[in-house]
Amino acid sequence: MSQGSLNEGRAALHSRAIVVDSPGEHRLVERELPEPGPGEVRVRVAAAGICLSDRELYDGHRAPGCVRYPIVPGHEWSGTVEAVGTGVDPALRGRPCVAEGFRSCGECERCRYGETSLCTAGYAETGFTEPGAFADHLVIPARLLHPLPHGVDLRAAALLEPAAVVAAAVRAGRPRPGERIAVVGAGTLGLLAVQWLAASSPAELAVIDPRTERAAQALEFGAGRALSPAEADDAPGRYDLVVETAGAPTTAASSCLLARRGGRVVLTGMFAAGATGIDPVHLSVSQLELRSVFGASSAAWTDAVRAFSAGLLDPAPLVTHTFPLERFAEALALVGGGAPGTGKVLLLP
Repeated sequence: MSQGSLNEGRAALHSRAIVVDSPGEHRLVERELPEPGPGEVRVRVAAAGICLSDRELYDGHRAPGCVRYPIVPGHEWSGTVEAVGTGVDPALRGRPCVAEGFRSCGECERCRYGETSLCTAGYAETGFTEPGAFADHLVIPARLLHPLPHGVDLRAAALLEPAAVVAAAVRAGRPRPGERIAVVGAGTLGLLAVQWLAASSPAELAVIDPRTERAAQALEFGAGRALSPAEADDAPGRYDLVVETAGAPTTAASSCLLARRGGRVVLTGMFAAGATGIDPVHLSVSQLELRSVFGASSAAWTDAVRAFSAGLLDPAPLVTHTFPLERFAEALALVGGGAPGTGKVLLLP
């Protein structure tokens, strides 16, 4: 056997991964190729997105109980099924896929009711408490898998996790044709929300963001108006539905002020301690319907995958930077840095 063949065989038996040992400390490791156990599949990762939650994990700002060090991060990803464990349909081999992040038990009352993101068995999520996709390979329970059509754009598919969160927000917000809708924030979630909500035939679809370049992109994604926060302050009570995606200190409270009396507000941003509180007097007098979204249920994932497969959602234009695993630190530094022109950053193992 030639030396080249030996090297290829050796590489096939190993897999690389980014391990964050503790806040601010990471290393690229080579490990044995993980084998799927009963009911599991091994996925060859094609692309993995980096989001602000990964920055929080790396910086040590993730809420206690919502991370377990050492950890391989990576909860936004796509790939191809490479191997299956016992009890799993062998026809899945070679199938493009994504998978739900929450490791719901499937047996508790909330799971049986279909609210898998509210599983009462305890928090467990790929990339935070369970090994994630900043790696060549990932082993996950097959029951969480969502197969994709062959030939799909796997770089774009890596954004199906935030798309599933948007799907959950749309389910909660129940947009109706002819309504006035506002999306607060034009990051990844906001732009995906604009694209999705544009399909509901709104009378008005506005996006609110202080960044002019993001606002311009929202117009390309289907928004009819782009407003600065100051301009939005001049339109209190205008919107039937407000979908908040920014998670900024003031946006939960300001989103409630944008909604009409009897309107609906859905909060999807991740807020930090100290954020401006919502005025309970305004909330009660205005008879607002207020919902929050954390993650996505199995049903929301199914909605996102169907919308993506049908061409209703196209996350590809959001991707602006790609890096190999070896340049993880450089990629991570871009996320949340505020540099103009930085959208979704992907690792390509």
